[in-house]
Amino acid sequence: MTSEETFLREPGSAALSFGFTLENPATVLGLVLLLVSLVLYNPAAHHPFTNYDDDYYVTDNPEVRQGLNWSAIKWAFTATAAANWHPLTWLSHELDWQLFHENPAGHHYVNILLHAINVWLLYLLLLQATGLVWRSWMVAALFAVHPINVESVAWIAERKNLLSMFFFLVGLMAYRWYTQKPNLARYGFVSISFALGLMAKPQVITFPFVLLLWDYWPLQRMRLGHSEASGAPPPGLIFAQLVREKIPLFVLSAASAVITLKAQVAGGAVPTMRQVPIAVRFANAAVSYARYLEKAFWPLRLGLMYPYRWFWRPLWPLVLSLLVLGLTSALVVAAHRRYLLVGWLWFLGTLVPMIGLVQVGGQAMADRYAYLPFVGLFLMVCWGVGELAERHQWPAVVPGVAALMALTALAVTASHQLRYWSDNITLWSHTIEVTGVNFQAQEHLGTALAEDGRIEEAGRHFQIGVAIDTKDPVGYFNLGAYDQVEGNIQKAIEVYGTALRLSPDPKLKGRTLRNLAMAYHQVANDAQAETTYKAAVLADPSNFRTWLGMGLVEQRLGKFTDASNAFRRSTLLQPSAVVYLLLEKSLARSGRNLEAVAARDKAQQLSPDLGSQQQIADSLLTQ
Repeated sequence: MTSEETFLREPGSAALSFGFTLENPATVLGLVLLLVSLVLYNPAAHHPFTNYDDDYYVTDNPEVRQGLNWSAIKWAFTATAAANWHPLTWLSHELDWQLFHENPAGHHYVNILLHAINVWLLYLLLLQATGLVWRSWMVAALFAVHPINVESVAWIAERKNLLSMFFFLVGLMAYRWYTQKPNLARYGFVSISFALGLMAKPQVITFPFVLLLWDYWPLQRMRLGHSEASGAPPPGLIFAQLVREKIPLFVLSAASAVITLKAQVAGGAVPTMRQVPIAVRFANAAVSYARYLEKAFWPLRLGLMYPYRWFWRPLWPLVLSLLVLGLTSALVVAAHRRYLLVGWLWFLGTLVPMIGLVQVGGQAMADRYAYLPFVGLFLMVCWGVGELAERHQWPAVVPGVAALMALTALAVTASHQLRYWSDNITLWSHTIEVTGVNFQAQEHLGTALAEDGRIEEAGRHFQIGVAIDTKDPVGYFNLGAYDQVEGNIQKAIEVYGTALRLSPDPKLKGRTLRNLAMAYHQVANDAQAETTYKAAVLADPSNFRTWLGMGLVEQRLGKFTDASNAFRRSTLLQPSAVVYLLLEKSLARSGRNLEAVAARDKAQQLSPDLGSQQQIADSLLTQ
């Protein structure tokens, strides 16, 4: 037996019970992890929706706002909205809307609960695989309180991260169950868990590779060399056998990669090699790996959006990053410790889909991408410290006090980081503070300020965003909206034209055309407004506000049948008493009195105070 193997199990671990009884200390420790996770993240339940992706995923998504019905379920499995195919994520948001509607607290609580469950599953997974209670508990505790995970939990749109991690951990636990008695049924359970994880977020695409690491340690199914005593092969399977065993899982990974890439390319989220050359991608990946390591051990200055770096002058950050990665890899190999190699390869490998070799979006890196990979680093630290403590016979109080201090510091930092998510202005102001030149943060801060009624401040940030990136269509859309609110209609029309020329995104084009149509109406050009609204609904037929605007223009032009059709489309996407009242008026003007009465009845069902709703409807018609 090697010296390393003596650290795989505590004395008596073979008889360790995993029963869920309060008399079992392991169970109590698991409950502590659950409680700490829930208490730490409870303040997030009082936060609003963010103005970054929460609209696409929840608040402005007409399919999600239907709740769980057959149409929404079918859409979840066929849509590639938000440049992803993740039907389970859509279903979870649809269920949330069914239960909580526009109240963000419920959506937040589901995220919090999922994270707490993931913490508990990680603890149970390691405990069952190794039998080491305290090391397993410490890994899970670090995962529970590390500030890098605040983004994944506090951001409703990152439900996909939490869901995919849940199925990833379930799959790992099922795999251990399978290895105890391999059969088709147990393998099927592993495969289903993996498939469900992919259907939540394809970040778990590396699952079969992680299983190979798990075979090496802690399951020790991988045969290495020959026994020194007898020369006979040790128990276990050779590497090729273990790979063949996982071929169906590799097929699932390949299928997910193809589907994901198609969805992201279709959604305009993947820049070409000409836009982001391969050398830039590799440089960003190397520096990002090193920055993730830094944030693992010094998790300060965390932000929602880290801007991409296109030029590498000076070169010292890249050179230093390569040295850190190379030196760490050499030390891990030289240490001859299985847990170190598994932890390091877990960290490096599970980050590969998000490290930017296939660049998606405009971020250089993201805190949410570390949710799964940091588990590998936590394994290295906890098993390493445990081995040192045992080898040098440290008194139990020494690692215990050190662990308590580390967890307390991380929990306090996480709690502080969570406060930045309390509102959108605070969130984006902090992001600008820690990331510097960041056009996306400037734009989202401007949007948050505009929603708060601080229009002049918003305009300054929109202008800064456009000055930083003169080719970003979102910046011009926001700047045009600012000019429109300020009454500079002709200037807004020109800026919207620039946004349309630059935008490849049909939804953004639809919103821009809608605002442009409103601008034409403001300068009394309803004929041009009508034409532009028609272009807007062709670009994005799922926007209820566009159909509403189109109906208002048709009504003013006396085209009451066309107005009725537009209002009806708006109500199908998002039922509203005001729009039903507008529909009633257009139906009545076109002589469809029975349908007009039915529309008014619908309005009555949605709002008992029809007087106030009628005033709003009348004001829209006279604008």
